[in-house]
Amino acid sequence: MAMQGVQKSMGGDNLFLRKATGLVRSWSVFDAFIYAFFSINLVTLGFYIISQMYYLDGGLIPTLVISAILIFFECVVYASLIAVMPRAGGDYVWQSRILGGFVGFVLAVTGWWFILWLWTPLYADMLRHIFFVPLVGVFGQSGLVNFFAWDPNGFMLVCVITVIFAAIVIGLGMRTYSQLQKFCFWIGNAGLLVVCIVLLFGNNEAFQAGLNAQAVRFGSQAGDVYAATAAAGEEAGAVATLWSNVINLAPIFLAMPYLVFFNLWPNWGATLYGEVKGADDFKRNLYGMGSALLATTLLAVVFFLLVDKTITFAWLAKANAAYWNYRWGYTETPPPLNFWPYPALLAMFLVDQPILQFIVLLAMSMWFFGWAATVFLSSTRVIFAAAFDRLLPEKMAEVDPRTRTPIYALLAMVIPGLIVSALYVYNWFDFSTFTLMSTLVIAVTFLGTTIAAIVLPYTKKELYEASPIAKYKIAGIPMISIAGVIFAAFLIFLLYEWILDPNALYGIGYSINPDGVQNINSLIFMAIMYGLAIIIYFAARIYRRNQGIDLDNVYKEIPVE
Repeated sequence: MAMQGVQKSMGGDNLFLRKATGLVRSWSVFDAFIYAFFSINLVTLGFYIISQMYYLDGGLIPTLVISAILIFFECVVYASLIAVMPRAGGDYVWQSRILGGFVGFVLAVTGWWFILWLWTPLYADMLRHIFFVPLVGVFGQSGLVNFFAWDPNGFMLVCVITVIFAAIVIGLGMRTYSQLQKFCFWIGNAGLLVVCIVLLFGNNEAFQAGLNAQAVRFGSQAGDVYAATAAAGEEAGAVATLWSNVINLAPIFLAMPYLVFFNLWPNWGATLYGEVKGADDFKRNLYGMGSALLATTLLAVVFFLLVDKTITFAWLAKANAAYWNYRWGYTETPPPLNFWPYPALLAMFLVDQPILQFIVLLAMSMWFFGWAATVFLSSTRVIFAAAFDRLLPEKMAEVDPRTRTPIYALLAMVIPGLIVSALYVYNWFDFSTFTLMSTLVIAVTFLGTTIAAIVLPYTKKELYEASPIAKYKIAGIPMISIAGVIFAAFLIFLLYEWILDPNALYGIGYSINPDGVQNINSLIFMAIMYGLAIIIYFAARIYRRNQGIDLDNVYKEIPVE
């Protein structure tokens, strides 16, 4: 795909912003594995999402396992595309080169730029519950527990801290972030190991005693907190189980559209592979993403089996139901527990030693700090790639010469992220309901990439045959196409459930069930975001045409490195 055939008058000598991106390949495959492992983060996203599934009876363990099998095909699709075109920008680059610039820009910019602003307050919500609340609570600072757990000003403060931390880490560059990741990976897993050991050697009687004795330090009322929480959870409709009958797959598949808010992201680092050494090696790419998915799934199964042994999964589901039922406004009665039922904190109630609790919970918080930069990092590379193709202002493709970070692309995430956080925290314009679209829009982007993967061997035959994945075929059919069809079918199922919600389970879109939630505001917000991307795309084409640059020629070329 050489540029020599492009006429100079149409931008042939100057298609891209410059002759090299300015980015460097500073990450190893192990760095990419840790990024993928943290992207499907068991302790942050996993605990958070699973806690909200208290009303779904699909059985957590079979849902985890079956969803992981289906998501593995996502890993195959993305590992293959990375091997063919290992460039910064990932989804944007592949879609624009295979499906066309309009599709690539609109889907990727909406899914990786605009919608990721909505994740900022969600990340902060997890930070306050696994860092601030536990660490002040173990020392009896119930006033601070209330401030961080329930006060909107406390929540907003944590949003600002989240944004500042993520911006600093990303701004320091990929090499520095890889070092932070590794530190957090080992310390966080050490903390989780201690929590698992405590659960392994504990028992339910000791947990009940520890909870009832220590919950008061967090501001809960004295008494039988365990029993009161169980009663409140039953009233809130907790039915979640650890196991279910795998012969009846319907409840399991109906639980997946919620669970994948947590485990759909082993490909989150795909936009960064222009900065990963050996990214053209399909097997290494698949190992990085696939092993992260496998490790997280196994960890989740083991952890919740230990929870069931000591805390009991049924009680944890009731505690979650009591918490979310109040927070979502279904009841005006506060839950007996004055905080989100963070499983690691609950486990440490088996140990009545505040210093030890503090140390272990601090170690557990590394799961957040090693993961926090994912809120903006992957998105900056999509913005960078679009700017490098001249679809966005050139400033957004400027790279700091010392850290190799696209600073202006980062600001395009940071500033809107803070604005969206304020809208969410204080719920201006009922904005908190808009974030329900955050996963749906990203899934649409993934579907676009998956379709590009399916057709790649047929529409870009020369490129495919010259790639390292051309030898992987099943019954003569390209493996990338087979994996793409399977994963596309899964994504279409998820989108159908989210948007039409025939069983009235998710409250995300326009439910065709008369008992479902009609979340029209969220749909309108999504349409506005896609509309904004379309406007930017056509405005850029007109502007560049007036400069003598035909953007169609840009999309005929693979971006330079």
